[in-house]
Amino acid sequence: MAVAYTHSTAEPATNLMVSAAAAPLCPSAALTQDDLKKIAAYKAVEHVKSGMVVGLGTGSTAKHAVDRIAHLLQQGKLTDIVGIATSMKTHDQAVSLGIPLSDLDTHPIVDLAIDGADEVDPDLNLVKGRGGSLLREKMVESATTKFIVIVDESKLVKHIGGSGLAMPVEIIPFCWSHSLKRLVNLFADSGCEGKLRRNSSDENGEIYVTDNGNYIIDLYFERDIGDLNKASDSILRLPGIVEHGMFIGLATSVIVAGVNGVTVKTKIGSEMEVDSFCYNDLRNGF
Repeated sequence: MAVAYTHSTAEPATNLMVSAAAAPLCPSAALTQDDLKKIAAYKAVEHVKSGMVVGLGTGSTAKHAVDRIAHLLQQGKLTDIVGIATSMKTHDQAVSLGIPLSDLDTHPIVDLAIDGADEVDPDLNLVKGRGGSLLREKMVESATTKFIVIVDESKLVKHIGGSGLAMPVEIIPFCWSHSLKRLVNLFADSGCEGKLRRNSSDENGEIYVTDNGNYIIDLYFERDIGDLNKASDSILRLPGIVEHGMFIGLATSVIVAGVNGVTVKTKIGSEMEVDSFCYNDLRNGF
């Protein structure tokens, strides 16, 4: 990727979102959403150093990061990397690419984790788990010294749930309908609807089962749910709930790839540093 221009600013964490007009504009080829995901992933992998224990994320964006790490290992540009996979799918991908793997029992502190997200709000809070791996992702990414999130610009929202898409909650299978009703009632003021995740759009189709043998309830909000920590506590206090897909305060940096360049948003104390990278042809090197 040919970087032609960089721009760095620091601003309060509550005023993170950068308008298109504020970002440096660059001529670019027609880019697909997958191109943008790959760009963000490759930028994140620049932070991987030899000897690191690396959390390997799950999903279409994180897949590119795993591929890139494997490529650099094969080239000898990275050595002595140990990966910790956040799903069976990522485990299988890493094994097929020759990335050495371990677990949190052996490596309770992870140097760096790289993963995608389904939503990113202005304070770098996330929604994750639409791919079904939220529990293992949160276990690994809460144990890391540095957590870099990689997204394309379509994932930016004004508030958690703002995309209108699912905020997943992993539950035990026992009396799942009871759990669904209790979750929906918690957020009645936000116009919440809930659905048991299935492997197809058929309401009577096969129920989706996580790598941990659990079910997922997908919650949809018409309005802002307000205080995220309060919402988190309310969900986790319900018996039968395993984990939710809100990742509150876990992200260190978010790398956002857009057609006009890459924006890196990093928390530094109470401020948010925003770096913008402009390039002439995003396809170079991919």
